[in-house]
Amino acid sequence: MARLSQLSRSIAGKVAIVTGAASGMGRATAHLFGDEGARVAVVDINPVGVSEVVKEIHEAGGDAEGWTLDVRDPSGIRDLVADVVAHFGGIDILINNAGISRPAALDAEAYEDSWAEVLEINLTAHVRLLRAALAHLQAGGAGRVVNIASTEAMGAQPFVSAYTASKHGVVGLTRAMAVELGRTGVTFNCVCPGPIRTGMTSGIPDAAKEKFARRRVPLGRYGEPEEVAQATLSLVLPASSYINGAVLMVDGGLSIQN
Repeated sequence: MARLSQLSRSIAGKVAIVTGAASGMGRATAHLFGDEGARVAVVDINPVGVSEVVKEIHEAGGDAEGWTLDVRDPSGIRDLVADVVAHFGGIDILINNAGISRPAALDAEAYEDSWAEVLEINLTAHVRLLRAALAHLQAGGAGRVVNIASTEAMGAQPFVSAYTASKHGVVGLTRAMAVELGRTGVTFNCVCPGPIRTGMTSGIPDAAKEKFARRRVPLGRYGEPEEVAQATLSLVLPASSYINGAVLMVDGGLSIQN
């Protein structure tokens, strides 16, 4: 019997760029996309991590190639896009995942340096990658862009104002591009992870993680990187063609609990 549904839930053969792919949520996303048959451009500033992830995807039967990139480098971004297109033949999916946090009080001497670095990596690099890849994303009429923000985009904590501002900016950028470019067929969506077990949270003692999760997260635990990757995958499926400008919270319910 023929299928009744018409929209595909497969990304097999799609070309996906994943930044910050050497660790944490980026690594999990690259692995998942490889498992699902995508051709993955693994991008990170850490060359050892890039090589490891590419090797892992190959060993699992997937297709991946690695690029070492500091996303603060505009010419490096342009070269990356050109290399990916030359190697894979195009770009269908862009995952802007690379990000950092540099805690600093407003009156700290190093505050402006921290502000500039965080905004350039967490927000400006997203714009540069999008501008460099846009024509290729539009070429097939169904490109997918997912920007990784944070629950900090919906609230705030002390001493991380640069990070918080950058993530608010990621949500704003996503929504603006969804409105401006939706008619091209490219969709723009955003994932906002909550407390996730990644390198960024590895310095928090387990006891403190457990206490926080019991108090603040309805599911009562930290999330795992793959849980964020699965949400990201959902937004890039061909079947998700009418999801545009969405901000998806992946936080165990943290953001809705009073």
